[in-house]
Amino acid sequence: MTRTEFLPYGLPSIGEDEINEVVDSLRGGWLTTGPKVKRFETEFAEYVGARHAIAVGSCTAALHLSLMALGIGPGDEVIVPTMTFCATANVVVHTGAKPVLVDVNEYLQIDPDSIARAITPRTRAIIPVHYSGMACDLDEIIRVAQQHGIPIIEDAAHAAGTRYHGRLIGTHGLSTCFSFYATKNMTTGEGGMITTNDDAFADHVRRLSLHGMNRDAWKRYGETGSWYYEVTEAGFKCNMMDMQAAIGIHQLRRLESFNDRRRAIAARYNQAFSEYSELRLPEEIAGRNHTYHLYAVQIREEATNLDRDTFIAALKKARIGTSVHFIPVHRHPYYSEHLGYTPAMFPVAERRYHGLVSLPCYPAMSDRDVEDVIQAVREVIGASRHNMETPAAASLTLAAA
Repeated sequence: MTRTEFLPYGLPSIGEDEINEVVDSLRGGWLTTGPKVKRFETEFAEYVGARHAIAVGSCTAALHLSLMALGIGPGDEVIVPTMTFCATANVVVHTGAKPVLVDVNEYLQIDPDSIARAITPRTRAIIPVHYSGMACDLDEIIRVAQQHGIPIIEDAAHAAGTRYHGRLIGTHGLSTCFSFYATKNMTTGEGGMITTNDDAFADHVRRLSLHGMNRDAWKRYGETGSWYYEVTEAGFKCNMMDMQAAIGIHQLRRLESFNDRRRAIAARYNQAFSEYSELRLPEEIAGRNHTYHLYAVQIREEATNLDRDTFIAALKKARIGTSVHFIPVHRHPYYSEHLGYTPAMFPVAERRYHGLVSLPCYPAMSDRDVEDVIQAVREVIGASRHNMETPAAASLTLAAA
């Protein structure tokens, strides 16, 4: 198979509506937090069914602000799955608290039994991660959390548009934190959103997000605004710009169609790869619609001589981009050296991490792109099978096949 152009692992889908809205912001002169941010917040809250939505600069900021609004700090503990991007744990460190890493289940979602075992008198919050676009076992997680009176902060970086038993992710925990990074199911370039049904919590987060000011700071330079404000606590600079919200307003309107396209690509992959014992495909669970932020397969090392690095290199040679989601947090030097986490403490995450590869799955892909990925994967696996059947060829690398 020969592609003339490299297919990136992920690309956003930006249309003329987004471009025109950004141009309108540039021409109107309101670039930072302003009326378009408020419009985006209102429409996002209505979409997920939340009382409040607070737009911020990133999902990382959303998670950090949520922890700070709970008053979490030194001496406290926050439970986090090890199979996540480092930001989920880093924000706990930034508060001065300790991230307590726990294992995941076979679906790569945080394991409720591991949560229950990790709870101590110091536990102040639980951060479940809706890995890859499928919801966690929220009923069981909520049951454990309520039993101990511990708030839930959902990391929904992968889960814009995801449903749990028909209800959109965004209101199950005290706080839900979304990401609008460039490769997410909808984007603002960089950006994030906090949703909540708790009025006091929303007010606190909103103050913290812009220096601790006790007024709508964005209104200061508008016709109805006032120059006067008071800083009631030492807050942060985490606000979203109107130029970002200009993109988000239209991305939100296209989110359902984006997710439909991701599901269609995943269905085609499932059909094409179901015959290959070398691959473990993403699983779905009844009652949890999968929005496929990631299409993560696992190379079954026991069924092939194919290793992940060779697989990725061979696809790259075929001009197909891939990624790995994720290097478990406990494997990063900071967490192993400073907090003493070891691979033996997370047997499921360790086993699933080996051979884990994310294939391209995003709306900007054409049908031809999808078929090119399928053909490239088939050729790599075919070469692997040939090498297994032909010992004399074992010294040849797949990357050169």
